[in-house]
Amino acid sequence: MSFLSRIGFIESKEQERARLAQAPEGSLNHHLSTLPVTIDEWPKDLLVELPWQQQRTDRAHRVVVVPIEFRKDALPEGVDEEPLPRELHSGSWLCAVVFSNHPDYPVGGFRIQVPDAQIARGRKVDLAGALASS
Repeated sequence: MSFLSRIGFIESKEQERARLAQAPEGSLNHHLSTLPVTIDEWPKDLLVELPWQQQRTDRAHRVVVVPIEFRKDALPEGVDEEPLPRELHSGSWLCAVVFSNHPDYPVGGFRIQVPDAQIARGRKVDLAGALASS
């Protein structure tokens, strides 16, 4: 647990998991609550394979993105300061799709918004290892 989590400034991983689990079953956030955080570092410019939510389709898809720009979630209207503890993985990333076998996410510069919580639960792709095996 980080120092900021211990003092109550940022929610802990357990608090984030409980918050995401409050989302309706079948939703992306509820699904993410069942997955461990696998990327603790700042993900900008990493290759990240997004976790796939099997409930939405019977076909497994792979989508690999490069996070380019972080966008913090906006505060609700009338709220001037983010309440404590601050949400862990709040916001979203503008990402470039670099590999995909899903028809809705074409490769070649296609941009998508991906929640930070989904990026954090993705799998970091080792390009050197992937190229060596092909």
